[in-house]
Amino acid sequence: MRTNRLIQTVEAHTEGLPVRIVTGGVGVFPGATMAERRAWFIENSDELRTFLMCEPRGSSWLSGAILQPPTRDDADWGVLFIEVTGVLPMCGAGTIAVATVLVETGMVPVTSPVTTVRLDTPIGLIAAEVAVQDGRAESVTIVNVASYSHALDRIVEVPGRGELLCDIGFGGNFYAFVSAEEVGRSDGGVGIPFERDRAEDFIAAGRDIMAAVNEQMEPVHPETGYRGCEHVVFLAPEANAEPGAVQGGPGARHVLINAPGWLDRSPGGTGTSALMAVRHARGELDLNTDFTNKSFIGTSFTGRLVEETTVGGHAAVIPTITGSAWLTGTAQYMLDPSDPFPAGFTL
Repeated sequence: MRTNRLIQTVEAHTEGLPVRIVTGGVGVFPGATMAERRAWFIENSDELRTFLMCEPRGSSWLSGAILQPPTRDDADWGVLFIEVTGVLPMCGAGTIAVATVLVETGMVPVTSPVTTVRLDTPIGLIAAEVAVQDGRAESVTIVNVASYSHALDRIVEVPGRGELLCDIGFGGNFYAFVSAEEVGRSDGGVGIPFERDRAEDFIAAGRDIMAAVNEQMEPVHPETGYRGCEHVVFLAPEANAEPGAVQGGPGARHVLINAPGWLDRSPGGTGTSALMAVRHARGELDLNTDFTNKSFIGTSFTGRLVEETTVGGHAAVIPTITGSAWLTGTAQYMLDPSDPFPAGFTL
């Protein structure tokens, strides 16, 4: 067996989304903050991301995280979030998986009934409250970054699909929210049925909408300069129902499409935060109210807005997200010197 690279991981899934967490085989990346480490990684070590996330070792719907020593004294671990598309500033599902893995592998001191895990991320310190029972991480609640409604009721012209009404929200990443019933189809019809066998239709429409949003109204974070919409959320018809339609309280059901074109199996942590911020801006969601956000496959996150704040002049909110992750295995990924795909590939 020949190899010139050996990476250790713990495999998990967060409400259906597979997450690969790198626990060994990489050094400490340069940088005084995790934001600086993210920038260095993108410039100098991005082939490690594609090696792990892309085919033949990964897939387009795989998420990941690389553990690092923290750059700040009040954090337990540093984290870089990786996907096929790049290195994210924040990932809610990834955070839930990381906190679960750290608890269940004993990489942080564990206390019952709650273990607090503090993660140093490129977007700031994220605290994860892990509910622990018999050593098992039953659920994780994270306090996410300040989230806000970037734009409401904007008209985007989507080539081949016509005009579409959308909202844009930020919850750690930018999201465009549209109604599945109002999306123009390539065959000239309107509306995509909310059925699993229409997944490819949602992916194709999501790609088109992302491109149109970024061309016509590219969102830019007013404080960090983070820009670009790489996520589209198709809200199911019941998402517009009166409160009480989803599990006895306010909520939504959706299809989440991520760049460059894959369907998220999880409900989306930053997406749930962005959706709650949009609903709050519309006066449809109060503080301290549970919000159930259901994925395409039926799993859910429970969100809650706990505080109002501002982001660069925008009214904003502080969200919490609660969800669960499960460990599925451990792995070692190797690179044979003769492998024709040392950095993976996409198709």
